Amino acid sequence: MSLGEKLLYLRKKAGLSQEDVAEKLSVSRQTISKWETDQTVPELIKAKLLSQLYNVSYDYLISGSPVGGDVTSIEMIVDEIDWTSAWSEKYPLLASYQGIKGIDNYSERLSEMYDAFKNEFGFNDADTVLVLKDILYQKYKMAKKKSK
Repeated sequence: MSLGEKLLYLRKKAGLSQEDVAEKLSVSRQTISKWETDQTVPELIKAKLLSQLYNVSYDYLISGSPVGGDVTSIEMIVDEIDWTSAWSEKYPLLASYQGIKGIDNYSERLSEMYDAFKNEFGFNDADTVLVLKDILYQKYKMAKKKSK
C-alpha cells in the first residue's frame, strides 16, 4: 500500500474530510489530495503530524511494507491505533476519566470479571473483549430506549 493509499484509508477511517485534515495541518485541501494520490509526499514534520492525527506509528505511515486488504493486515493497522486517543476527540471523557477518584476500584473489579469470564467460558482475549463489549452495548441500547 502506497503512502497516498494509507493516507486516504486512514482519513476515511477517521471520518475526516480533506478539508478537515488540511485545517488541522495548516495546508490546503489540494495538498491533501496530492498526498493521497501519490502526486507529492508530505514533509517529514507533516508526516509526523499525520501519524499523530490518525493514531498510527510514524514507522507504519512511511514504511514501504505492503499492506493488503486482508484481515491480517487490517488487524496490524488496528493494533497500532491508540483507540483511547482516537476516540478522545469525539468523547473527551476518555482522555480524563483515569484521574477520577475511585475509577481504579472499578478498573480492578472489571479486570477480575474479565479474567473470570475468560476462564469460565474458555475464551481467548479477543473473544472475551468482543463478547463483553457486546454485552455492554446491549445494556447501553436498553438504557437509551428507556430514556426516550
